[in-house]
Amino acid sequence: MTPMEPSKDVLKKKLTPEQYRVMFERGTEPPGTGAYLHTKTPGTYRCAACGFELFSSQAKFDSGSGWPSFDRPLADGAVATAPDTSGGMRRTEAVCPRCGAHLGHVFDDGPTETGKRYCINSLALKLDAPPADGHD
Repeated sequence: MTPMEPSKDVLKKKLTPEQYRVMFERGTEPPGTGAYLHTKTPGTYRCAACGFELFSSQAKFDSGSGWPSFDRPLADGAVATAPDTSGGMRRTEAVCPRCGAHLGHVFDDGPTETGKRYCINSLALKLDAPPADGHD
C-alpha cells in the first residue's frame, strides 16, 4: 500500500496538537497516561488520523509497559514497520500503512505465540466499538 499524504493543514484541523506531535513529529505519550491503556471494550482500533483498521481488541494484552499493547495487527499489512535509531536506540517503528503516521514501536518480547509486542500510543488510536445493545 502506498501511503496517502494528508496535508499538514488537514491533519492539524482533525487532530489535537498532542496527537499531531505524537503521530507526525514521531513523539510519544507519557507511559501510563493513554486513554486506551486499560480499555477492555471489544472492537477495532483504527488510526486516529486516517481511520485505517490496525488492531483487533482480541489481540490486546497488558504488557505492563505503560502503553496499550497488541500481539498482532488486524491483518497482514495492517501495520507497516520501519527501522528507528532515534535517541541512540535500535527499535522498530510501527507506522500506519495508509497515512504514514507514527503509532509506536514493535518489540520481539511478546508473551504469545507471535512473540511480538506492538506498543502503541493511545493518541494514535481510535476504538471503533460495536453499539452497546449489540445492534447496528
